[in-house]
Amino acid sequence: MPSKHIEAQNPTSQGCVSAPAESTAPTLDESVLPEWRLEDLYTSIDAPELVSDLTNMQEQCEKFEDAWKGKLGVAATNGRLGEAVKSFEEIQEMMGRIGSYAGLLYSGDTSDPQRVKFYGDAQQKLTDASSHLLFFGLELNLLEDDVLQNALAADALAAHYRPWLEDLRKDKPYQLEDRVEQLFHEKALTGRSAFNRLFDETTNGLRFDIDGEALPLERAFNQLQDADQEIRAKAFSSIAAVFDENIRTFALITNTLAKDKEISDRWRGFEDVADSRHLDNRVEREVVDALVAAVRESYPRISHRYYAMKAKWLGMDKLQAWDRNAPLLETPDALVGWHDAKNTVLSAYHGFLPEMADIARKFFDENWIDAPAREGKAPGAFAHPTVPSAHPYVLLNYLGKPRDVMTLAHELGHGVHQVLAGEQGTLMASTPLTLAETASVFGEMLTFRSMLDKADDRRERKAMLAQKAEDMINTVVRQIAFYQFERRVHEERRNGEITAEQLGQMWMEVQSESLGPAVELNPGYENFWAYIPHFIHSPFYVYAYAFGDCLVNSLFALYEDAHPDFVNKYFDLLSAGGSKHHSELLAPFGLDAAQPAFWHKGLSVIEGMIDELEEMEKAGI
Repeated sequence: MPSKHIEAQNPTSQGCVSAPAESTAPTLDESVLPEWRLEDLYTSIDAPELVSDLTNMQEQCEKFEDAWKGKLGVAATNGRLGEAVKSFEEIQEMMGRIGSYAGLLYSGDTSDPQRVKFYGDAQQKLTDASSHLLFFGLELNLLEDDVLQNALAADALAAHYRPWLEDLRKDKPYQLEDRVEQLFHEKALTGRSAFNRLFDETTNGLRFDIDGEALPLERAFNQLQDADQEIRAKAFSSIAAVFDENIRTFALITNTLAKDKEISDRWRGFEDVADSRHLDNRVEREVVDALVAAVRESYPRISHRYYAMKAKWLGMDKLQAWDRNAPLLETPDALVGWHDAKNTVLSAYHGFLPEMADIARKFFDENWIDAPAREGKAPGAFAHPTVPSAHPYVLLNYLGKPRDVMTLAHELGHGVHQVLAGEQGTLMASTPLTLAETASVFGEMLTFRSMLDKADDRRERKAMLAQKAEDMINTVVRQIAFYQFERRVHEERRNGEITAEQLGQMWMEVQSESLGPAVELNPGYENFWAYIPHFIHSPFYVYAYAFGDCLVNSLFALYEDAHPDFVNKYFDLLSAGGSKHHSELLAPFGLDAAQPAFWHKGLSVIEGMIDELEEMEKAGI
């Protein structure tokens, strides 16, 4: 359960304020910010139910192995395959509940030794127990195709799991012998997982001295949104200095995990460095390549053009690195209180469909949201689905900025999606990353359009359009640049260790290409790759944001054009979870991600916003 940090996991939430430097800074009433009720999973780390589940989990996994290992061929021919899959799903549900509780508790305060120990111990127990389940997927994929199809035809329970079973077959060419798979599985705890944890605890422990105040990562990056250029510059200098002090650690983590992935990919037979992610996403390499090519080709028309305009608006020849997310002068300086943010998002959701707002409202009413930016809390934002028998949870670090309202809309979109997909059950609820951003970005767009429609002042409209254009650039352009950086890192790692200086050089090259000549990449920026968690937790995750944003742009255009039965088709898409391929889900809308026109359609929405901003500029607005 990777946590979502500022630019990587929730890249659309870039915000701004514009209070004059000499004014009194607005304050946020933090007393009304909700904290989540993890009691819906377990009441405490020593709760009898949790102690019992930890014991039962190990016993159930061992019993399952004893009951079914080496016997799935017989089960498939005597009508018991569905029974086996259902038993497997029930165990996954129990393990998912334990893992979710441990991960969420840890995210709430990564500095608490008791939580850290519990999280580590839980991970160990989950790894030990799940080693008894490894055989299941491997043995299922040893079944001959005709045996599996006959079982699906004769066994109604097995037929229910057809999407999961057929999806599992896609992994077959890359599976290894049982004992090798078990070795990979067990050593992950002291390898990949250990370095993931080292990254989390290192980034969460960083403190940035800005005007004598030691700020954690989230609040330090928030200073880069300040209206005062001097404050932004100080924040940049502090962040750059702290990253430089820790860059050897980040380079070691990156090198180790890139090599770990290379070993795994080589053993499994993946050709391209990103092929394993494409397989997980159930998307073809050619589709992703088409997306990347379309976005890179659009750089001059989108990001280069926008940042040149922004530099002019701010009275600069070029934006410095700390000015890229600076607010425009027209941006309101008032902070958005929690109740106003809640009402804004729920109203936008209700305008689309009341049932969608009803689901989102539960997150507020039932305390499924953790909003305060506490000391030790994981930075950024995420929505975690937990398990279908429970409900999702949303983590925020709400500071009252306009970007935080968009983040709330984004994560609630995830939450609604996860609630609807939960109807598919534990094995089929999980959505591939290429579709996981659909509801979140759609929720943002609903909220943005609702707020834009209420903007009477043309200068306020300009500021809102500019903000949204930046959001979309961060979601599409920068995430594809991130993907290009990752590709270069993993390709170069095949040739040997990569120095921190080389990593910085690669970072600067891809950022320069994507941001364009109007942005000065100042010294110190070469290390800003170091904090981005997806590079560590989920290699090549980032292109899913661009995929999702372009997809939503196309969907939203259809919605505004009153596409027949759009709402029902959209809810069918969300409710499908991981039970259908993206091509099946997009077909009712007449969309095809394999066609270049699909990506150009999505990118044209961003270009249209920049066109409108240019027209406002010509009109002297």
